[in-house]
Amino acid sequence: MDAFAQTTAASPRSSPPPDYSNPQTWLCRPNRPGACDVDLTTTVLARDGRATVERARLNPKAPVDCFYVYPTVSTDTTTNSDIVPDAAERNVVRLQLARFGTRCRLFAPMYRQLTLAAMGRANAAGIESPDFLGLGYEDVRAAWHYYLAHDNGGRGVVLIGHSQGTSILTELIRREIEGTPVQARIVSALLIGAPGGILVRRGQDVGGTFAHMPLCRAATQTGCVVAYSSFRATAPPSATTRFGRSADSTLVAACTNPAALGGGEAALDGYFDGAGGTALPLGPTEPWSVGGRPIATPMVRVVGLLKGQCRSNAFASYLEVSVQRGRGSPASRDIQGDLAEGLGLHLVDMEVAMGNLVDLVGRQSKSYLDRLKLE
Repeated sequence: MDAFAQTTAASPRSSPPPDYSNPQTWLCRPNRPGACDVDLTTTVLARDGRATVERARLNPKAPVDCFYVYPTVSTDTTTNSDIVPDAAERNVVRLQLARFGTRCRLFAPMYRQLTLAAMGRANAAGIESPDFLGLGYEDVRAAWHYYLAHDNGGRGVVLIGHSQGTSILTELIRREIEGTPVQARIVSALLIGAPGGILVRRGQDVGGTFAHMPLCRAATQTGCVVAYSSFRATAPPSATTRFGRSADSTLVAACTNPAALGGGEAALDGYFDGAGGTALPLGPTEPWSVGGRPIATPMVRVVGLLKGQCRSNAFASYLEVSVQRGRGSPASRDIQGDLAEGLGLHLVDMEVAMGNLVDLVGRQSKSYLDRLKLE
């Protein structure tokens, strides 16, 4: 038995989930913003090089909710993490979730995810797709049911996940949401960076991973799915890719460009860590700067830096991200977020289109609420 199998076997496949009535088991809740109560002040670099400051605050009276499951970030050395928030969990919420709080009430449970150490052991053992549906799934399922029973009150809800979090939310939709009365409350599901991808029938927007929830093709559409994995235009998916692929020739990995759901290329509105970091440490960080001086805000947004469009090649379907760094570009440096070959811009899947995703949630929420008024 290899090291990964040994540690997995030593970890119980089933044990009581955390007590989600305890506020300490949540990274963020409306009455306890916790890790989401962060400074969202952003330096905006315009095309002409001018810098302005943009401010944003959580909206505790937002009309819909967002339920978020974070990606693989735990630095615990065990196979499954504990449920005590560390710097890694707090940082990923700051970069991936907090800005959605301008459009929705935020709910983010801690859960016993497979850790970075466990993923490393899986890779060493040649296990390409670790099973995310053990303790972590059981915890998120319990948190979801607690949320429905005690917090939802019939409100619309946006599901948001990335990577391991997307895998867990995908299964939650399949087992607990599709075909149930709760499905009518789903404003949308942002299922980003799914290992293997969210699959649909070739040439269609539904079938495959989900039986009933289609891909989003308009900003006014609700009850639908936004899904993509991002790669640089200069480093497209290869034979080793782990994202955006399908082993079934009748199915294809979904790509919905949040900046242009109907198709085509459009500007991506990215929000990045002002210090140059990503959701996970990626070697030395290089801070963003203006006129040779590091910016003074926690976040940076560079207008006109990124463009995105859905593409496919022989290996995968993906969101192609082009970095516009030629004449007239206000950026003093490139974006970070690349991983090994085959993994693309996985570390910044959400950051490259954060502004587009937040705006989309706002527009979908309005459509959802308008529809309710007509019923």
